Amino acid sequence: MNINHFAFRHVGPREEEIPAMLTKIGVNSLDSLIELTVPAAIRLSETSAIRPGVSEQAYFEQIREIASLNKLYKTYIGMGYYGTVMPPVIQRNILENPGWYTSYTPYQAEISQGRLEALLNFQTVVLELTGMEIANASLLDEGTAAAEAMIMLYNARSKEAVARSANCFFADSNTFPQTLEVIKTRATALGITVITGDFTLFVPEDTVFGALVQYPAGDGRIRDYAQFVEQTHAGKIPVAVVADIMSLVLLVPPGQWGADIVVGSTQRFGISMGYGGPHAGYFATRELYKRYMPGRIIGVTVDKENRPALRMALQTREQHIKRERATSNICTAQALLASMAGMYAVYHGREGLNEIATRIHRLTATLNNRLVELGYQQENNMFFDTLRIKLPAAITADDIRVIALDKEINFRYPDAGTVGISLDETTTLEDINRILGIFSVALRKYAGRITAVDTEIRIDMKFLRQDDFMKLALFIRYHCETEMMRYIKQLERKDFSLAHGMIPLGSCTMKLNAAIEMLPMSWPEFGNIHPFVPLDQAEGYHRLFHELSAFLKA
Repeated sequence: MNINHFAFRHVGPREEEIPAMLTKIGVNSLDSLIELTVPAAIRLSETSAIRPGVSEQAYFEQIREIASLNKLYKTYIGMGYYGTVMPPVIQRNILENPGWYTSYTPYQAEISQGRLEALLNFQTVVLELTGMEIANASLLDEGTAAAEAMIMLYNARSKEAVARSANCFFADSNTFPQTLEVIKTRATALGITVITGDFTLFVPEDTVFGALVQYPAGDGRIRDYAQFVEQTHAGKIPVAVVADIMSLVLLVPPGQWGADIVVGSTQRFGISMGYGGPHAGYFATRELYKRYMPGRIIGVTVDKENRPALRMALQTREQHIKRERATSNICTAQALLASMAGMYAVYHGREGLNEIATRIHRLTATLNNRLVELGYQQENNMFFDTLRIKLPAAITADDIRVIALDKEINFRYPDAGTVGISLDETTTLEDINRILGIFSVALRKYAGRITAVDTEIRIDMKFLRQDDFMKLALFIRYHCETEMMRYIKQLERKDFSLAHGMIPLGSCTMKLNAAIEMLPMSWPEFGNIHPFVPLDQAEGYHRLFHELSAFLKA
């Protein structure tokens, strides 16, 4: 018996259990079992590609070494992925807590009231910030949510639209490229034609069944889509909006200027970038589309004693009940991360979110003002957190890149004469001074040091939201860490997870992962890597990818 062997502590079978199992099956050895069950033609003759197993401590040392290969540069690339601050009370009590991360999909409402409430919180936050009427309990990510919006509008076409073969979907070209690629990939299998172009030049046609824009736009500009929405609606074409959830704390929500669907990512609500995921996408729409919506919806009802209770609503759409009638193959998708994002909003409340969003914007405005003073041209006249710097003829994007990488800083480089800079929750005044230092060196000018953040808001009043949102007691009660911890624990006690006993269902969550395997999820070396950094900054990730690929092939 080797107590340090992984199988002994976790998956089994243990050595003393094997003979009884072989006798029950009726074979003499494990080799005989393999010979009887795996055809010789596909049986691997040797397994040199797979290293011998190691102890948990040895694994821990190896994964630490791999993590150290990732380089933690300061990143201002944006494009849907941003630095965040995960509140420790959420990290310790949800992300790192098996009472939350081993919970199964809440099919059995009576033993799932805690996670159902957490997901209802997530839906509520999404509705409050988007200004829509109904939201689901999360999707995989922003790209998936945008593609699901397209598919939902395709499935919800009127009889007249189907009759005239309306199978074209318009997407504004100023949308994040990765989102457009997911939309195009999903469209191909359904026979949908994706048309991209400038939304200001879009003319509604009978062949178009839906349209999509990004808010703020992919380059960071805050665009006025009201006239576009009015025009498309006049042509009986609904509009989907991909919206930055943090910007909606300050900006007029799409629901107020006519959007039919609003989708996006909640990564900015305390979730690490993680080299591109996983994150929790959100999906909100109008009641009109509730029976076409993908994903799960958590609804409020009453139990047999007439007390408030939660359940999954509209389950007739679900593939686990009526597969042939399911609206999509998306289920709860990212329940753990959706719970964390919802709790981030609960913990900060409206005032806290407003403080974070306003600080991000004011730091961006401060950087904008100083770069213009230095002599640079900033092309986004209206912005939330993203600047688009047009470089003088004597400077190229590669010049900026060389100086920035030497300072361990990443920017976005859309073309040879432009630099994109997106700030986030983690940005400080000192970071602004470092960025200015890079651009001043490139111009061979002295920028000086900034000692205070400008207080101006560089957003036109017509774009600033004026409504009163997030007024529920839920968003007021838990700003103290102790109260927040007690609330999370209160919900956890309403649930049944692997921390309590066996879950007799499938395995679509992380329930089979050992604690030692979960620990690196909280490390910044894995969490704080933007998906679009240069490859040499993500060597640890790529070593994992290549090793896993070799193991799987073997």
